[in-house]
Amino acid sequence: SIAILLYLVQKFKTPDHWYPSDLQKRARVDEYLAWQHVNIRAKGSKLFLTKVLLPLITGQPLPPEKLEFATEELNVTLKQFEEKFLQDKPFIAGSEVSLADLVALVELMQPVCAGYDLFEERPKLAEWRSRVEEAVGKQLFQEAHEEIMNVKNL
Repeated sequence: SIAILLYLVQKFKTPDHWYPSDLQKRARVDEYLAWQHVNIRAKGSKLFLTKVLLPLITGQPLPPEKLEFATEELNVTLKQFEEKFLQDKPFIAGSEVSLADLVALVELMQPVCAGYDLFEERPKLAEWRSRVEEAVGKQLFQEAHEEIMNVKNL
C-alpha cells in the first residue's frame, strides 16, 4: 500500500505537503514509512488479531496474558512514535500533514476498532489525531473507518 500511495502522489501531482519536495521533509516521511512496517503496523495489527480476529475464528477468547503482552508491545511502540516522530511538531514531517501521518493514523485505528482506545491517556497522540482528521476531513475519515469500527460487534 505504501508503494501505491507513493505512485499516486507522484502520478497525480498532489499538493506538496502529502509527499514533500523538500528533501529533509521527504526524508522524514520516508523514515516513518519504513519504520512503521515492523512497529506501528506490526504491533497494532497484532493487538487487533489477538483481541478480535482470533477469538472470532476460533470461537474462544485468548488467554489474558497474550492480550496483555500484545498491548504492552503496542504501548512501547506508541511511546517511541511520540518521542521520535511526533516530538513537539503538529505532524510527523513538520507543520503540515503528510502521507506519514495518514498511514500512521490508519494503522492506529486497528487497535481502536478492537476496543483499545490508545488515545485516551496520551494527550499528544490525541491532539495529533485531531489535527490529522481535520486535515483529511472528519466526515471522510469517519466514512473510511465505518466498517472496521463495527468489526468488534461481529
